[in-house]
Amino acid sequence: MSVIVKARNTTVTPALKQYVEKKIEKVTRQFKTVGDITAVLRVEKDNHVAEITVPANGILLRAQETTKDMYSSIDLVVEKIERQVHKYKTRLMRRKYNNFRDLQPVEAAPEEVEEGEFKIIKNKSFALHPMTPEEAILQMNLLNHDFFVFYNPDLGAVDVVYRRKDGNYGLLSPTLK
Repeated sequence: MSVIVKARNTTVTPALKQYVEKKIEKVTRQFKTVGDITAVLRVEKDNHVAEITVPANGILLRAQETTKDMYSSIDLVVEKIERQVHKYKTRLMRRKYNNFRDLQPVEAAPEEVEEGEFKIIKNKSFALHPMTPEEAILQMNLLNHDFFVFYNPDLGAVDVVYRRKDGNYGLLSPTLK
């Protein structure tokens, strides 16, 4: 496990990097395997934003916080990650579902221009893990996304769960015609 600290519109001092590594260390102790952790620190106007991504045991934990001070942003984002770890451990471990595979790193492709009017500005690939729709909803909530793509082994197909405006969840199961 290594901690990669990146900066945007600011510089990362050795003290700040050491602070981030120290804070993240106590979160990662709870996992058997942890991938490369990414911390992005940036300044937008007068706000200090800290974003941390932790790939661990087949799940991806991500949180972001904004305050007027970088150190308090780091503290708050680590607290969010700790809450996500607690949520993950209590819900998924209760079902004894701890046989996760490691995630493959996600790489962005270079910018491509399609013929016609549409321009693809980002191309993202990711590993699909077999899981139930309930587990996919948990993972979607851990990532704080509005949708999540997963492989449903019961149907033998790729499905999508999404958060509806009324707070409930929907499941998309595409079929070929």
